[in-house]
Amino acid sequence: MLKHRGFPGRLPGTDYQFTIRRANPKGATRIFARERFKDRSPADRRADAAFMAALWDHFGEEPFERGNLDAGRLSWLFGREVVPAGPDFDAESYDALLRIDLPRAQAAFPEVFESEEEWDEDDEDWA
Repeated sequence: MLKHRGFPGRLPGTDYQFTIRRANPKGATRIFARERFKDRSPADRRADAAFMAALWDHFGEEPFERGNLDAGRLSWLFGREVVPAGPDFDAESYDALLRIDLPRAQAAFPEVFESEEEWDEDDEDWA
């Protein structure tokens, strides 16, 4: 199992996990598309956005290996913002390749993809 060095392990200040420490000896947990209902808690929504931001910062538009990314957290985005990178996708493999579906991810999490604001020279806080 590939460990994504530098990828955040969890959402700071919460128990929302982004990565796992070690492979499950019984095999990888299956990734499947979970339904996101409108009444989800704000903390769940923040966790989804933070996970998407971490994926974007770490991988960008390139395909990436599932590795030690948490199957539960991936499942909240799978089939929409995160999709299989090829036709031979195995949802129960740590070696499975995924990619970000950029148009759908930008529509679902616009705050993650907003460009960094340019500092205004007249702004005193820029220094």
